[in-house]
Amino acid sequence: MQNTDSPTLTRGDVARALLWILVVISAVANMAASYGQADTWVHLACGAVTVLCGGALVVRSLRGRR
Repeated sequence: MQNTDSPTLTRGDVARALLWILVVISAVANMAASYGQADTWVHLACGAVTVLCGGALVVRSLRGRR
């Protein structure tokens, strides 16, 4: 007998999880770069990844409400 109540992962769920993981990793990398006094380009790269992933999460959320 199969359990029909088991949740299934969709591509959207996986994409959202990966975006959140990238946001957290890039934010932590930016913080580590601050403590390690890294070059400016490291901060800019981490910030760009954070902003792009965060923006993608916002867009996905707003599209899901329609």
